[in-house]
Amino acid sequence: MGTVVVGYVPKPEGEAALAAGINEAKLRGSKLVVVNSHRGGQEFDRTKAQAAEDDMAGIKTRLEEAGVEHDIRQLVRGFEPAEDLISIAEANNAELLVIGLRRRSPVGKLILGSNAQRVLLDAPCPVLAVKA
Repeated sequence: MGTVVVGYVPKPEGEAALAAGINEAKLRGSKLVVVNSHRGGQEFDRTKAQAAEDDMAGIKTRLEEAGVEHDIRQLVRGFEPAEDLISIAEANNAELLVIGLRRRSPVGKLILGSNAQRVLLDAPCPVLAVKA
């Protein structure tokens, strides 16, 4: 059985990535690994940590209802989200990595976000980038 890895953030682009990841896992008969990565630090206080836990509980329910074999990883360890996604994709021999992209202004389209760019360039597998 293969693995599809999804980078999730509780924003429209994260929801789009999760939906695409669920669809891909079903189509491929693969396990889905959902990764929610936080850098941590002083701004990631108890309130934000609890909100993140609540978000992940909702994701777990959604994945169970979808009938997809899954694993949820919530990481707070000081790494950039791209580092976490790439390392988890490598560790799981992922066949696909799914990320969400946010809308950008005409000038902003010249430069992707640094995490998205790093994932697209350094991922060990094909990357599906979806818009919200």
